[in-house]
Amino acid sequence: MRKTFFRLAHGAMLFALCLPAEAQQAGKVARVGYLSPRSALEPLDEAFRQGLRELGYVEGKNVIVEYQFAEEKIDRLPALAAELVRLNVDVLVARASPGALAAKNATKAIPIVFTSVGDPVGQGLVASLARPGGNITGLATLSPELSGKRLELLKEAVPTLSRVAIFWNPTNPNNSLQLKEVQTAAQTLSLRMQPLEVSKSDDFERAFSAMARERAGALLVLQDNLLSSRGSRIADFVTKNRLPAIHGEASFAEAGGLMTYGPSYPDMFRRAATYVDKILKGAKPADLPVEQPTKFEFIINLKAAKQIGLTIPPNVLVRADKVIR
Repeated sequence: MRKTFFRLAHGAMLFALCLPAEAQQAGKVARVGYLSPRSALEPLDEAFRQGLRELGYVEGKNVIVEYQFAEEKIDRLPALAAELVRLNVDVLVARASPGALAAKNATKAIPIVFTSVGDPVGQGLVASLARPGGNITGLATLSPELSGKRLELLKEAVPTLSRVAIFWNPTNPNNSLQLKEVQTAAQTLSLRMQPLEVSKSDDFERAFSAMARERAGALLVLQDNLLSSRGSRIADFVTKNRLPAIHGEASFAEAGGLMTYGPSYPDMFRRAATYVDKILKGAKPADLPVEQPTKFEFIINLKAAKQIGLTIPPNVLVRADKVIR
């Protein structure tokens, strides 16, 4: 009996040693840090959480997500990133360029996954899209290139357009890159630009007044957390002043704006969860190429067009992925 017992014990020990690391750590609860410039959980954040659920993660059971929100105060992001590092999270998810930069400056050891970053190479986040290097990777939006495309769509929708106001946030490094693309596109389209800086809530009324004073014929809103979070406010202004406007996020058209063109952000945030999953299973950020968007959406709000007295040309309308009536 003693011999049988020792044989069984020895066999059990060998079996445990042969188990893959994933199985041995099956009982471990992963800790994920989530850094956002926004004020609270939003639909896009919920898309990330849905992505985790689809991969088998249940918050509070096999994963704990530590949320940190900057409440649109970009200067708070470094301290919030440092707090997540102090909590020793297994992977840190950073939303948008300001969040990604704060996370990168906070740690060289903890893996970082960024999402909705316009130009990660140009902003110094990664060495290249194919080989990120270091401890950071994620999903890019290509927003600088798409900003020029949005201006083209605006011109096609309003062929008589000659002067365009541009809302941009000078505190967002990606906005400077977007603005350069817009300037190049404006020269090609023979459009005059009116760049208006909007870096805090108090700047909106000043920008609105400047648009009215200079008689801007349309508005292009660059990709930025502050500008995106005030989509309804911007849509109200352009509707009252009968101005066509275009933005990068679908929520703008849904709030009453005329058009949006950009990547599918819900799809992007769900995809961020797959990066987290791979890293928790042992992958290194340096070996995970930065993903570029493959799904784009062009949305036209015909109700908004009617309110501002604009008829969308058929050649533009037929290219819309979604039409709000």
